[in-house]
Amino acid sequence: MKILVMGAGTIGAYYGARLQQAGEEVVFCGRGENLRAMRERGIEIKSIKGDFSLPTVVATDDPARFAPYDLILFCVKSYHTEETARQIAGCLKPGAAVLTIQNGVENEGLLQSILGRDAVMSGNARIFADLPEPARVVHTGTGFIEFGELDGRITERARNYANAFERAGILGELVTNIFDRRWDKLIGNNVYNAVTTLTGRNYGALHDDPDMFRLMRRMFEEGLRVARAEGAKIADGRIEQVMDFTAKNLRDSNSSTLQDLRRGRRLEYDAINGAVVRAARRHGIPVPITEALYALIKLRDPAASIVP
Repeated sequence: MKILVMGAGTIGAYYGARLQQAGEEVVFCGRGENLRAMRERGIEIKSIKGDFSLPTVVATDDPARFAPYDLILFCVKSYHTEETARQIAGCLKPGAAVLTIQNGVENEGLLQSILGRDAVMSGNARIFADLPEPARVVHTGTGFIEFGELDGRITERARNYANAFERAGILGELVTNIFDRRWDKLIGNNVYNAVTTLTGRNYGALHDDPDMFRLMRRMFEEGLRVARAEGAKIADGRIEQVMDFTAKNLRDSNSSTLQDLRRGRRLEYDAINGAVVRAARRHGIPVPITEALYALIKLRDPAASIVP
């Protein structure tokens, strides 16, 4: 299978490297120092599932150069969705798909408006990893993809992608309820990405502080109410499940948004907290904690324009 990883940063580089290691033909699309490093020395993975390196990879800044593709794994930050989608228009083989594993729940509609309704699938990247230097990924937790067709069907192409992911050791689950799963992830990101970024603390420190724990619990409840109003089916007890898992297994981890802040990069808060706030306003649901953190993190963004 010929696969384009569109956005070969931390997440894209990890999943793409696993797919190439498993024998798939992978093209990595990146930019800047990361692209230069991939071209010069390949990709290095330090992982809880075993370290490995790919001394040679196909890396480009022009996705059309190696088109067409059987799958495009769409991994760019949400604020680059529109411009990047236009770059890959016409790059798919007939019947193939763009699989977005970006943060948030709003990218699918934008991708469909540019690439066509049937060209888009959706998924969650369930992984904790960092990119401490160009083309070098440090993978510290989980590391799989759950995905599915937007209409819930189990199609032949979905099965083919699932088989490739399974060979690569990155398959979480091929699901019929990806809308629910996307909201399930978003209500967690809504809490942890904002709170880690504003405090500079890892998950363990947040859970150890009783006041912060209560605030996070209330923020989870806000997100859950919004998700259910949007039609997502989230089970009772899910908040406790996520918080217990995080406290026990991810104590030393940080969010991708905090990693971006520490490197002086633009923050991906609008696709996360902003999406919850917009949905809450559509339904008239008060989310005061989420709104407060959304306003605060906006001004932590190195790309923010501060008006005197």
